[in-house]
Amino acid sequence: MIPLTAATLPDLPAGIPGPRYDRARCTTGIVHFGVGGFHRAHQAMYIDRLMNAGKALDWAICGVGVMPGDRRMNEILNAQDGLYTLVVKAPDGTLTPRVVGSIREHLFAPDDPERVIRKLADPAVRIVSLTVTEGGYAFPAADGTAGSMFALITDALARRRESGTPPFTIMSCDNIQENGDTARRSFVAFARRRDPGLADWIAGHVRFPNSMVDRITPVTTDRDITEIGRRFGVHDRWPVVCEPFTQWVVEDDFSLGRPPLEDAGVQLAADVRPYEMMKLRLLNAGHQALCYFGHLAGYRLVHEVCQDRLFATFLLAYLDREARPTLAPVPGIDLAAYQRQLIERFSNAAVRDTVARLCADTSDRIPKWVLPVIRHHLATGGEIHRAAAVVASWARYAEGVDEHGAPIEVVDRLRDILMANAGRQRADPLAFVAYREVFGDLVEHERFVSAYRAALASLHHRGARATLQWLVTP
Repeated sequence: MIPLTAATLPDLPAGIPGPRYDRARCTTGIVHFGVGGFHRAHQAMYIDRLMNAGKALDWAICGVGVMPGDRRMNEILNAQDGLYTLVVKAPDGTLTPRVVGSIREHLFAPDDPERVIRKLADPAVRIVSLTVTEGGYAFPAADGTAGSMFALITDALARRRESGTPPFTIMSCDNIQENGDTARRSFVAFARRRDPGLADWIAGHVRFPNSMVDRITPVTTDRDITEIGRRFGVHDRWPVVCEPFTQWVVEDDFSLGRPPLEDAGVQLAADVRPYEMMKLRLLNAGHQALCYFGHLAGYRLVHEVCQDRLFATFLLAYLDREARPTLAPVPGIDLAAYQRQLIERFSNAAVRDTVARLCADTSDRIPKWVLPVIRHHLATGGEIHRAAAVVASWARYAEGVDEHGAPIEVVDRLRDILMANAGRQRADPLAFVAYREVFGDLVEHERFVSAYRAALASLHHRGARATLQWLVTP
């Protein structure tokens, strides 16, 4: 089996294409914070696609990790010279591999934050991109932030300002509505605590394009590593697996230029918001509509849930009757067809996406993806009972035990509070949704309370399947 490094690229088996460009000629134009599976299946893949076409050789990527968990990625990517295997899994089980070479280096900020700042301050760096999760745009009080993403980027911007070097563009690739605007608010607020003049300069000169990103990318498992090695003869310590579908819509607003992304299949748009809303309200919220009910019923893989006709029927009803009516028309997109495609994508057994992945960090997800649907319909008189049931399914899940008595590992920054509230809700049915940090004033809306209590009571007394059957019955 061939270990994956720059030296072994010429020895790759014939069935695995690798970089057709001279990586030694590539120079860094992008610094990316948060190199994980999604970045490597998405943005890094698009840049590699351009490089293979002989374009964007001055837009190679330098990855940066700031969290303790990023150390392993740093070690593996550097041992493999930034190379990794991207394997696309088709619904029929076909695996299509490719070695991606667009990541030229990876830095682990805790080891040498000054090195990261110097890299960011380099005039050759024109874009700083981010996949730091929905919760990554909040920062603590000024104390303790040295070495954080905010501190590193802000320090580099300060140096560029002092030296007269134009600022780079900051491009969020996270699943947040108006992610560029969110990033702008966070960075300006952080800078203002340190230097109001710098904050004003950032607000006036740094571009923050909005974007919509989409590709289902499950966590790489030991099974994936073993299968890729066995089938393709390459030892990659951290390959990436993903679905065939990929989409990237970017607001064309860059201060120092950009790669020719449109040549790689990226859609450049003046207004990304309709596409953002489509993805957040349909795909992301669709995952939420499935995952808690599915886990409670005993499912552990997403395709198993979606291949169950009852669950798929509920999902389509939620999308049709509650989520889609909150959306404006999306240029070039048939939303009904997009919904049907989601069912096909979620049903892809080859991807083996886990229900647990979709259930993680819910306090950063449902408030952004589902609660706005409820608020919209509370204001307009539309249907809310399915969305209220999704919230109830989360509340039941947060009790920490499924319907078969198996423990649930709740993964959330608010885990202790959520589980404590969920633990009181059999006696006090509104204990979970009364937590205003997450739910605001929803508990004061009688129409929501009525639908939520009915769904929660059904989950407690009849279980997930019977509750869904009740919800889909005309």
